[in-house]
Amino acid sequence: MKNNTHYWLTTFALILITSSGNHAIFAADATTGKLPNVVVFLVDDLGYMDVGANNPDCFYETPNVNRLSNSGMRFTDGYAANPVCSPTRYSLMTGKYPTRVQATNFFSGKRGGTFNPAPLSDKMPLEEITIAEALKEKGYATFFAGKWHLGGSEEYYPQRQGFDVNVGGYSRGGPYSGNKYFSPFKNPQMKIDSPEGDHLPDRLARDTAAFIEENKDKPFLAYLAFYSVHTPLMGRPDLVAKYKKKAANFQGVEFAEEEQVFGKGTRKVRILQNHAVYAAMVEAMDQAVGKVLKQLKDSGVEDNTIVIFTSDNGGLSTSEGSPTSNLPLRGGKGWVYEGGIREPWIVRYPGVTQPGSASTVPICSIDLFPTIAAAAGVDVQHSVDGIDIRPALEGGTIDREALFWHYPHYSNQGGIPGGAIRVGKYKLFERYEDGRVHLYDLEADLSESNDLADILPERVDQMRNRLHDWYQTVDAKFLQPKEGKNPWKPARVK
Repeated sequence: MKNNTHYWLTTFALILITSSGNHAIFAADATTGKLPNVVVFLVDDLGYMDVGANNPDCFYETPNVNRLSNSGMRFTDGYAANPVCSPTRYSLMTGKYPTRVQATNFFSGKRGGTFNPAPLSDKMPLEEITIAEALKEKGYATFFAGKWHLGGSEEYYPQRQGFDVNVGGYSRGGPYSGNKYFSPFKNPQMKIDSPEGDHLPDRLARDTAAFIEENKDKPFLAYLAFYSVHTPLMGRPDLVAKYKKKAANFQGVEFAEEEQVFGKGTRKVRILQNHAVYAAMVEAMDQAVGKVLKQLKDSGVEDNTIVIFTSDNGGLSTSEGSPTSNLPLRGGKGWVYEGGIREPWIVRYPGVTQPGSASTVPICSIDLFPTIAAAAGVDVQHSVDGIDIRPALEGGTIDREALFWHYPHYSNQGGIPGGAIRVGKYKLFERYEDGRVHLYDLEADLSESNDLADILPERVDQMRNRLHDWYQTVDAKFLQPKEGKNPWKPARVK
């Protein structure tokens, strides 16, 4: 690991970890004694192709996210740990695969299909050590704003999981109370409501900016988890009008067909970005990001702050209005195809990341905890699944055998219950209803349209055995019988 003597922080990190979650120790030496601040932007349901940094032809305008990318590192192969929200949020907070605690669907999603879904835990256990709790040990002030969705009662809310301040985080998965995205919000964790008509993403950004200014003289963690761009589809009238006009130049075939698991036939999937309301929601989110980034500069802490921008699952393309297209990625939210799990990932780490750089190293939401812990010099004395990605942030590689996914549910968006493993450029997808497998070369076939399973049977066997070993390691649960019919399950799983 190279030294950065020109910068405020020189960190020497030793990480002993494997993807199966063995004991991990992080040791850091900050020669200046000044710890980095951390800002995390987590956008709800934002697809990989929904930001200009990843998609120059994007219908939506994201100038602030683009500038963040130009000042840091963009990951082309960044992932969520799950194709829906709560499990990925658990992984970001803990550094663990959500399958370890059976948090494998949104809380609490129990839709059935041909078979009954796997058992589901609908809360993040209080025994888990969150990134906020880890940083508090180093004297960090901690702040959470926005969507939590990690437990159904107040004992599981952010203020019980290491956050000093919680603005708007509670059990709900969307802004469903009051006037939803416009005040009065009637959110029980927003003690002071806004003037009538105030817009939720801007409100959350203002509160985040105020926290930064108030705590600029001490290390802080500001975690802004937008409710945007989750349904209900509601945009500021001025922005909706702007994109309705712009949509006149984005015309063509809007929908194609994707496979359907709830019966015969197919499901419509959006293949053209031109939804004016969704575009308005994306731009409002981007403006809120810009407000927080400006506060970092105005407060004089920009050069001492790590900024991470990502999403919890892929764009909503097959249900609930199907407002966005993820092409060339297949599927979307609720699918273990790339459209459901590949996310925008941008990291600006002053003195570490090169401005305007890009990395093809696969990373995942399980990596947030160990990366931030190492940067802050936290000695983590428990097992995690993620790894410190600083070598990748420096332009190098990381030592990891594989990434894994496990979704034993029927998604609200029509997704297939299934699991996946990625090793190098290859991804194996396993269907849980009948055990069929598919193999894709993601470098040559990002749209997952050319199945190589019959051509490369030895690779299929190797990857499938590794995936099944992982199932055992994390105590994975699978589909359950229904009406006397038994689903497939791996032979080595009880």
